[in-house]
Amino acid sequence: MGSGKVTDGQGLSFEGKHVTVAGLGVSGIPAAKVLHGLGALVTVVNDGADERSRAQAADLEALGITVCLGDGATLPDGTELIVTTPGWQPDKPLFTAARAAGVEIWGDVELAWRLRGPEAAPWLAVTGTNGKTTTVQMLASILKAGGLRTAAVGNIGVSVLDAVLGDERYDVLAVELSSYQLHWAPSVRAHSAAVLNLAPDHLDWHGSMEAYAADKGRIYEGNRVACVYNVADKATEDLVREADVEEGCRAIGFTLGSPAPSQLGVVDGVLVDRAFVEDRQKNAQELAEVSDVDPPAPHNIANALAAAALARAFGVPAKAVRDGLRAFTPDAHRIAHVADVDGVAYIDDSKATNTHAAEASLAAYESIVWIAGGLAKGATFDELVAKSAKHLRGVVLIGADRALIREALARHAPEVPVVDLDRTDTGAMLAAVQEAQRLAAAGDTVLLAPACASMDMFANYNKRGDAFASAVRELGA
Repeated sequence: MGSGKVTDGQGLSFEGKHVTVAGLGVSGIPAAKVLHGLGALVTVVNDGADERSRAQAADLEALGITVCLGDGATLPDGTELIVTTPGWQPDKPLFTAARAAGVEIWGDVELAWRLRGPEAAPWLAVTGTNGKTTTVQMLASILKAGGLRTAAVGNIGVSVLDAVLGDERYDVLAVELSSYQLHWAPSVRAHSAAVLNLAPDHLDWHGSMEAYAADKGRIYEGNRVACVYNVADKATEDLVREADVEEGCRAIGFTLGSPAPSQLGVVDGVLVDRAFVEDRQKNAQELAEVSDVDPPAPHNIANALAAAALARAFGVPAKAVRDGLRAFTPDAHRIAHVADVDGVAYIDDSKATNTHAAEASLAAYESIVWIAGGLAKGATFDELVAKSAKHLRGVVLIGADRALIREALARHAPEVPVVDLDRTDTGAMLAAVQEAQRLAAAGDTVLLAPACASMDMFANYNKRGDAFASAVRELGA
């Protein structure tokens, strides 16, 4: 029967340990419950004390968990470990106090990693500024097509904690990890991992581009089989070079061009593998047609190649790559075709919440009426507009920071007609779509790729995309 102590998968005991959980929400509440179940003395601290927080606190307190609302700065007495939700910034006073007291700080992903059992499924991990969710879902689809028990987990809806501690047994996990999660996950060691791309994002949280990139690069630490990088984005390869990996781990590139040895790429409309084949100097393995990728936009083909590389690193056969890509259906609001109206295609890429994502979306179409704007989050738009100007037939601007885009258009695309909509009411998106229809001609694409966050006008990017689709359907009617 043993000593009666409750321990995690790595032999560490939480019985009677004073653990502070920083933040409520989708990861803090499960972490608090798990730790409480392991016998820890759990205190949850939370900045907010609104009605939702009070209801969540009441549920936890009913289990015997202590909750302190409205004070996320004070380190509770006796704290031996902090487990934080991903959104809490590293410079929080709570963490400053913890470091001064020699208290470790883990994220929920680190906790999940430590709680893995001895027969735990290996992780195939994905990060990057854009494309993470799609790539992880593609990867899971390919793994399933290869007959493996798997799930897409992480920063994607299903928490890693739930996957690790649930009753279902997996052969391998496809894990999406954000830079926030990686910052607080020093022990995670993936079987293989990919950094899809790097562009300025969340710099207010990380403090600098260098710190942001370094946190992304943590995903390569300790990789056993493959570190997958983007040939077109040298910064991702640099992170591979800097990583401390296990002996024999290989650098595997993906490219939209013809692949060199140890790369996956595209030849004559076919996705091919020159990395996981015999005599890769001379041979290549066909994996799938470009037409098997939905949608076949360049940045989505790159996602498919990264997913294929990770799956091939895990030993999945070529046929499973093709079958998995064919079976994959992308989430809503990711370059989703809404309708054709009078010969004009209407595309919803509301998920393009930063300039890097919008640039990839704009590059996928020849002649575009672009609907853009929202909360810029400190971004600048000169480079985006300069690169995309040749595709623009017209622009409709919405949202709080639309002036920043308007000024960039005046500098880099002065000949492109611009409609500046100064309204934030519920009819604003319909007005934007009507203006876009007026600017568009048959053969054009009206593209919602805002390059900005949505919260100035909408609850989230999903609601923004829904409003766009509804407006387009109204046009069609």
